[in-house]
Amino acid sequence: MRTTLQYMKWPFIVTVAGLILSAALGWQFSGTIAGTLSFFLIAAVLAVLEISLSFDNAIVNAQKLRTMSPVWQRRFLTWGIIIAVFGMRIIFPLLIVVIAAQVGPWAAMKLAATDPVRYAELIGDAHLPIAAFGGSFLMLVALNYFFDQSKDVHWIEGLERRLRSVGSIRGMEVGFVLVFVLLFTILLPLPDEARFMFAAMWGIVTYLAVDALGHVLDRWGQSSANAAGQAGLGGFLYLEVLDASFSFDGVIGAFALTQNLFLIAIGLGIGAMYVRSMTVMLVERGTLAEFRFLEHGAFWSILILSVVMFAQSMWHIPEVITGLGGAFVIGLSFVSSLRWNRKNGQPDMERGAVEGAPGSFISSD
Repeated sequence: MRTTLQYMKWPFIVTVAGLILSAALGWQFSGTIAGTLSFFLIAAVLAVLEISLSFDNAIVNAQKLRTMSPVWQRRFLTWGIIIAVFGMRIIFPLLIVVIAAQVGPWAAMKLAATDPVRYAELIGDAHLPIAAFGGSFLMLVALNYFFDQSKDVHWIEGLERRLRSVGSIRGMEVGFVLVFVLLFTILLPLPDEARFMFAAMWGIVTYLAVDALGHVLDRWGQSSANAAGQAGLGGFLYLEVLDASFSFDGVIGAFALTQNLFLIAIGLGIGAMYVRSMTVMLVERGTLAEFRFLEHGAFWSILILSVVMFAQSMWHIPEVITGLGGAFVIGLSFVSSLRWNRKNGQPDMERGAVEGAPGSFISSD
């Protein structure tokens, strides 16, 4: 079993390289010691922001990865981190500008480099549909967990039992999200209603499409020789869309600290590396099995984040509050798990979680 420092080797290396690069970027843009130090500190703050916002993401990733084959585990942790860093932290903000300003990708890149204030304004204008899409998708993720009829462990006993019983009604989670979307659509100013509704519907459709694809691949895999591969592909796509939804909040919030796209990519990229390593550590150590209520805390955090994203369509809610709120809920679930362990005796960790069944990670370190 690797030590915590061994798990964090690559994140530490990326942190040092990223902070050095951010300082060099600061000197390039400002030519002063003060500007260099400012870029250095902003990159560090962005990394901390990303980690605080994405710890629940690591827990959910670990939960899903336990059911995937070693091949697809490695693919998610290699290809997935590339998509997360370059796709969501660089390409996604550029695509927003391409669509909003109706310019080409190269023109959007030039705008980010030469007119970062205007670039940030375009990103800010896209916040409403992003919040609607991410809010509806993440709310469905959380409700699907609490409505699951096979769920037999409950953290907030009374409430979670009621949610599970309600989940026996077919399509209840979709109906719940639709009511939420309609409520906020009514409350929003008239010019924003259509954009909010359209984006929220796409969030719901995307979740249902990814979920349906996962089921189709599972069934197809059961009758084919490549069962693990088909199931792994469905899980991979699900995790990528989920990771993108988690990333929305951090990307948008980053523009409150700096308008420099390249500095944002460095800071959030550092944070993404820690999330990747935390995911590996959670799976290989069987932490989710050892701490009984940790998953519950993560999904409650996701549900709270989805509500916050909806609320951000009307009010400004600092991302620091969002991150600390999620960390607080997960911390409570961790403390509850420790108390349960002391009261009932340390539980045996699931063999599959410890050994990574159906196979374990093959370290790339």
